[in-house]
Amino acid sequence: MTHAHSQASLLFILLAAGLSLSGCLSTETRPTEAAPTATSAAPAEAAPQPAAAQTPVCKDTAPAKSSKKNSKTKAKPTQDPACVKPAPTAAKPATVAVAAGGYDLSKNTPVTDSSKVEAGQGTQVKGINDWQGEITGVPVKGSRFTKLKIGMPMQQVFDLVGQPTDQGAYVTGKAFIPFYFGSDTTRWEATYKGQGRLIFSNQAGFSSGQYLTWIIYNSNEPGYR
Repeated sequence: MTHAHSQASLLFILLAAGLSLSGCLSTETRPTEAAPTATSAAPAEAAPQPAAAQTPVCKDTAPAKSSKKNSKTKAKPTQDPACVKPAPTAAKPATVAVAAGGYDLSKNTPVTDSSKVEAGQGTQVKGINDWQGEITGVPVKGSRFTKLKIGMPMQQVFDLVGQPTDQGAYVTGKAFIPFYFGSDTTRWEATYKGQGRLIFSNQAGFSSGQYLTWIIYNSNEPGYR
């Protein structure tokens, strides 16, 4: 092989190696991108429900004080237009008129003329020692009769309310019943000016004792029989 031919072969090999190296250097290796992982979306939390608005109860709001000292005009208290007025409170029942002993006299009506009062117009009650009696009229404010109870003896009654303005006795229709020896054949009436009248009845048999059996309330009582 000639020297020139060997040089040409070497040059050709070097040239081929350079081209191969250039091709390798020009090729860039890119990193492999990871495929996006499908992520399941977390369920959204339920939004908290707002609390139900409570309607305020109507209350008067005090007006602002006026800066003028000599102002005579007074502002009226205002109310929130969105408020609800409270339900009206039920009225309390009227107080029942009672006398001493807890007698219910709510059905009684006032008396203006004691002389025209008849038995049965008032409230029938049972007193002490099983005495049956009646209370007519409405208790007068501050009346001394409210201290009394049906069935009290006459002397005890006078000790409690004092001596009457006028008094006297009379007989009843029972006194004319043959062989009747029960009570209430005679009565004793005591009148008190501005208070009313008290009626006493005799005890059964031949006893002379008198016991309270009828109370008549009358603020217009003149005091004389």
